[in-house]
Amino acid sequence: MGPAMATALKIPGYAHIQKTEGVRGGKACIEGTRIAVLDVVYATEQGHTPEQIQTLFSSRELTLGEVYVALGYYNDHRQEIDAERAAELAFAAGHEQRKAKYLKRITSR
Repeated sequence: MGPAMATALKIPGYAHIQKTEGVRGGKACIEGTRIAVLDVVYATEQGHTPEQIQTLFSSRELTLGEVYVALGYYNDHRQEIDAERAAELAFAAGHEQRKAKYLKRITSR
């Protein structure tokens, strides 16, 4: 038997959004990319316009429809996306703590 293929779960009502097991931790992403809805949210919070977001990511240029659907998904599923954000921030904080401990250990030799 060969490796199992991850199947994408299309999100009803959000034509360009899908969740794929094993891709970005199963987060809601723009179809055909690894660009998570949260990435689009971060970009808007940094002051990028939807038109700028179209070319912000390197995987491919997004359509305005994809950007707006991602923002719509966020507005309708804010609790889910905010939980993803909290998990990312917690992971980053833990990583910084582990890195500091490691650097202290190797420099005290």
